[in-house]
Amino acid sequence: MSLPTSDSPASSSNPLKVEVGIVGGGPAGLMAADLLAHAGRSVHLFDAMPSVGRKFLLAGRGGLNLTHSEPRPQFDQRYAAAQTWVSHWLNGMDGDQVRSWTQSLGIDTFIGSSGRVFPTEMKAAPLLRAWLHRLRHPQSGVPVQFHMRHRWQGWEDGLLVFARGEGQAPIKVKAQVTLLALGGGSWPRLGSDGSWTALLSPKGVDIAALQPANCGFDVLGREGQGWSEHFRSRFAGEPLKSVVLKLGVPGSDGVNQGRKGEFVLTQTGVEGSLIYAASASLRDALRQTGTAHFELDLLPDKPYEQVLAEVKRPRGSRSWSSHLKGRLGLQGVKMGLIHELCPAEIWTQPQALARAIKGLDVALKAARPMAEAISTAGGVTEGALTPELMLTQLPGVFCAGEMLDWEAPTGGYLLTACLASGKRAAEGILGWK
Repeated sequence: MSLPTSDSPASSSNPLKVEVGIVGGGPAGLMAADLLAHAGRSVHLFDAMPSVGRKFLLAGRGGLNLTHSEPRPQFDQRYAAAQTWVSHWLNGMDGDQVRSWTQSLGIDTFIGSSGRVFPTEMKAAPLLRAWLHRLRHPQSGVPVQFHMRHRWQGWEDGLLVFARGEGQAPIKVKAQVTLLALGGGSWPRLGSDGSWTALLSPKGVDIAALQPANCGFDVLGREGQGWSEHFRSRFAGEPLKSVVLKLGVPGSDGVNQGRKGEFVLTQTGVEGSLIYAASASLRDALRQTGTAHFELDLLPDKPYEQVLAEVKRPRGSRSWSSHLKGRLGLQGVKMGLIHELCPAEIWTQPQALARAIKGLDVALKAARPMAEAISTAGGVTEGALTPELMLTQLPGVFCAGEMLDWEAPTGGYLLTACLASGKRAAEGILGWK
């Protein structure tokens, strides 16, 4: 899809005077621009990339997951430690309101079997195209002015400074009020590189260190060297389906119920939906202790007693692979994992083998780099902001989106909170002074 890039270019000779300057053209920045422009505010939006919404478009490549149909307060609980904070944003724009907003753009939605909400066409591009058209040609309010390839460099004498393309002089912008919606540190090639932390920290803004969220991990392996070359060559890229992942600690209810789903084995470890759902706990365990573990039930639909009985059953001249495939349906990558992670003597110990099938220990040694993560944790802390999302150290400067210190699992929760925080910040701007 070819999207419009830049409206009237800013001049380098004199500071450009704007009513509202928004830095960052992701969902949070665009949502704030939408509300402010329709409220009659003159908005200028600046972005370092050639066009806005690049990560939004990438997220929708396999089907844009807009939000989730899960009711509140269960929806709010997905934000874990930041639940109370994020709930204030969701009061202005929750999952149902995201669907209504999408409908206002002429985009119908549906609820999938997992409860996730998607556009009927599944694609992000039609929604972004309709959204940008409304921002540029509102039926009421003031058109938003876009300035692409403008990379924010901080402030100079109270003016926003932007570097531009090669051969172009930087420009300065005098904004009556500023919204920073600069994203986290994942997918830096799409514009979110976390470099803004070096610009805000010297201003006394409290920032929690950015960390990967919804990320993959490198495995420790039997000898601390990750997957063996034999295993990697055979199974890297293979999905592990219909398994239950249990963390080493019980949940808030004191029970370790585990979660059923699937994930993928990579060249160095594991990634995919089931891993992402547990990534915050695994990442935090790695940070605190240097290692993290999860248990994998390879046959969640078969009780331990049945597995043990079949393992004990005489196998005659058949190999273990043939025996377990015939008696339990255990084969392929699941058998490969047992061979990879368990000592050789396990094949002579029926109870130990049955326990491994129902609770295979997988040790991790590191999270994958933040640049590979779907999202990030950390950012501007709640204590650094007013309830309206204005920086206490910088009156008139608001923040929104993934650059704030919260995280959520995939499933529509990330995008919903980004949109909701953009709306919350815009309301704060409208009420300021």
